[in-house]
Amino acid sequence: MAELPAVIDTEEGQRLDRKSLRVVQGGSTDFEELAKDCVCFANASGGQLLIGIEDDASQPPPGQRVDSRVLDRIRKRVGELTVNVTVIPEIQTAANGGQLIVLTVQRAIGVASTCDGRFYLRIGDDCKPILGDEVLRLANDRPSFPWETLTTLQIPRAAVDPDKLASLCSQLRASDRVKRTVKEQSDDELLDHYNLASGDLLTNLGVLLLGQRFDRARLGTAPVIQAICYDDQGVKVNKFCWDDHALSPIELPDAIWEEIPDFRESYEFPEGMFRTQVPAYEEAVVRELLVNALVHRPYTQRGDIYLNLHPDRLEVVNVGRLPMGVTPSNILHTFRRRNDGLTRIFHDLKLMEREGTGFDLMYEKLLVSGRSAPRVREDIDSVHVTIPRRVLHPAVIRLIALADERHQLGQRERITLGTLAQSEGMLATELATALELEDPSQLRHWLHRLLELQLVRQTGRTRATRYFVDPALLQEVGFDHQTTLRRIEPHRLRALIEEDVMRYPGSSSTEIHQRVGREIPDRTLGRAIEHLLETNRISSRGEKRWRRYYPPGDGRESGPDGG
Repeated sequence: MAELPAVIDTEEGQRLDRKSLRVVQGGSTDFEELAKDCVCFANASGGQLLIGIEDDASQPPPGQRVDSRVLDRIRKRVGELTVNVTVIPEIQTAANGGQLIVLTVQRAIGVASTCDGRFYLRIGDDCKPILGDEVLRLANDRPSFPWETLTTLQIPRAAVDPDKLASLCSQLRASDRVKRTVKEQSDDELLDHYNLASGDLLTNLGVLLLGQRFDRARLGTAPVIQAICYDDQGVKVNKFCWDDHALSPIELPDAIWEEIPDFRESYEFPEGMFRTQVPAYEEAVVRELLVNALVHRPYTQRGDIYLNLHPDRLEVVNVGRLPMGVTPSNILHTFRRRNDGLTRIFHDLKLMEREGTGFDLMYEKLLVSGRSAPRVREDIDSVHVTIPRRVLHPAVIRLIALADERHQLGQRERITLGTLAQSEGMLATELATALELEDPSQLRHWLHRLLELQLVRQTGRTRATRYFVDPALLQEVGFDHQTTLRRIEPHRLRALIEEDVMRYPGSSSTEIHQRVGREIPDRTLGRAIEHLLETNRISSRGEKRWRRYYPPGDGRESGPDGG
């Protein structure tokens, strides 16, 4: 029986969930619910269920004991209620003396389901059902034998490109992400370690990264990249192609960055007596886009990668859809690998992170440089990611630099501050949407330190809370927003509406909104009008879209004609 560390990481997430011991022990067991959760983890990337810790706790109850016979029952019932699910239950003891069951769910080979044909997938800290055509998509994303490990072309391992093999092994041995024992292996052993070869044959992954040019072309799905430049009228003015399969995916990002001249252009902004140069495209952002396109594309599907360079933006178009569970609205917080072997090699070469922090990096770099956040769009068989070229708010660069110098901000704080600085203020719901959060209550992890440091201010309460950058900080860096009524205080807004109704009796709410200020949110204006009606400072006539507003005493009983 193993012991848990004194501090248990029990925060629910993509690979961890908590369950009460009553699910498997006692008179109210629910093995059907447990089976559903196991299918969720098996169809994702595996994970663990901590059975014996309640939802609102971080430790099992002191003195809690688990009957050892429950382990066999879990294995039996999960096996009976699921298909393609493998679990390993184990009793462990927490620091407080309480026991719990750590149920490890392995990633399924193929598609996992319940015995009655239901499919589920773990997305974040939630278990989502998969219905209709999504089941076929899951099956396509989860083949029984990964494409990377197949040896379909029957190419002998001796047919590797010696220069590419020497380069790859040299980079791996120089990386601080590779274990010492792995670095000590021979070149031939490294091929086996990274699944680049199987027996006497190269795997598809080995051909893709180390094969000869002709063999790589025979794969049929080796990436072809086209970079097309357009002018202001959308007319094609230049084109670059990497379609001869001479370069492996490891070599392509460097070649593309060096060959396209647009990536080395920059802007100059005055900074007192000096001028600051800001690159037209941040190198880290472009490289992250290229690596994402190469690593996360479905290599079972043909199609080119397009880099569409417009005067004001770069659009990267990749074949295939986003991995199951990842959408344009949650891509900042959700990560699922599609090609595990390729991801592992790119990570060990320090070309990418494996934790799904690539889009966080892009958000940070773009917002800190005074640009808007990347836009992601998913079509039927392609994914489009667009990043802006032009700096919309140069003062944001000075703002983030000043705040970071004084307070050493974290990545989330820089993203949040950059997002707020490009607006006059945002409601909690608007900021949550901009940060791709499901609920405004999750903003606390992004905002609490900015509020403590008084870099960000807030007005209002609950869902009507509005956040904005401290005006004194904006003034210090010379960031002048155009003054609008978006943050007008409620009593001043009510006075404006009252004056408008006095001047223009019989107006609809839309007409009042246009005259008072279109930048005022609809709900804010609506609340102000309702308050004026309740306090008899204005009156109304009619209902719904026929409703009109008058000075006090001029309104009558509501009617469909509205007078």
